[in-house]
Amino acid sequence: MVNKPRILVTRKWPEGVEALIAQRYDATFNDSDVALTSAQLAAAMRDFDAICPTITDRLDASILGVAGRRVQIIANYGAGVDHIDLTAARAAGIVATNTPGVLTDATADIAITLMLMTTRRAGEGERELRAGQWTGWRPTHLLGTSLRGKTLGLVGFGRIAQAMAERARFGFGMDIAYFSRRPGAQADEQRLGARFVPSLVDLVAQSDVVSLHIPGGAETRNIIDAAIFAHMAPHAILINTARGDVVDEGALIDALEAGRIGGAGLDVFAGEPHVSQRLRDAPNTVLLPHLGSATRETREAMGMRALANLDDWREGRTPRDSL
Repeated sequence: MVNKPRILVTRKWPEGVEALIAQRYDATFNDSDVALTSAQLAAAMRDFDAICPTITDRLDASILGVAGRRVQIIANYGAGVDHIDLTAARAAGIVATNTPGVLTDATADIAITLMLMTTRRAGEGERELRAGQWTGWRPTHLLGTSLRGKTLGLVGFGRIAQAMAERARFGFGMDIAYFSRRPGAQADEQRLGARFVPSLVDLVAQSDVVSLHIPGGAETRNIIDAAIFAHMAPHAILINTARGDVVDEGALIDALEAGRIGGAGLDVFAGEPHVSQRLRDAPNTVLLPHLGSATRETREAMGMRALANLDDWREGRTPRDSL
């Protein structure tokens, strides 16, 4: 290509990554950092050679198949791509890529953070203190639970789940069990002391902490529903750093309000950024604004991985993270 390809970056990325993109491409950046509308995304499909979207950009069949499309590659900023209709992208001849691997440690760290805060009721304690309602130390105040010897049940056994398992087993002395569509590699099971449970119901029934590490989308939507909460122990907690739509939030709120489970630590939500008032008011919850990959190092690495995929495409190679 003689001319630099036209690139649209739909949200603000780390400054250093944007500078490199500007050097290599005819780049347009969204300086307002406000999510683009469907109409703006459809127009961009006609005006640019490549789009670099994020989870806030829903690229469905109507946008990907727009008449007069120019876009050849969608270089997603993030590992999850349930906001992109991959079938429609393939049908339109558009290459789609993501950024796997680079956000593993940061997301596992936030899952551990949520587990600690929820089991030790730290969110409740901070809210009490900030509201000026703390009356001082007393022996039975906000009693939580310790983690040593407890069972961490992982739903999914990919990179992030295994990174969390490593921290939980060797850092806190937890037992590790997991459910997935198929057993993981024996070497990984042995390394982490993890055992495969072939039934999701059986996994949650024997877990003190249930942590979700599965992709979003139609196949997993509301996989954690009222029936699953009914099989969890009353003291058990749910951790979600995956996607908001894998949990039936109404059923979760009902379970929290009725005391059927012990608590929940959530970094993702079905309708984010909207979070229902009932969930915000629910007892023993820790709610974070989608901070899973929010470290400087990780967000820069995500941008560099997306840029590497763009460079592969521009230079005629199959992008390394093609989906």
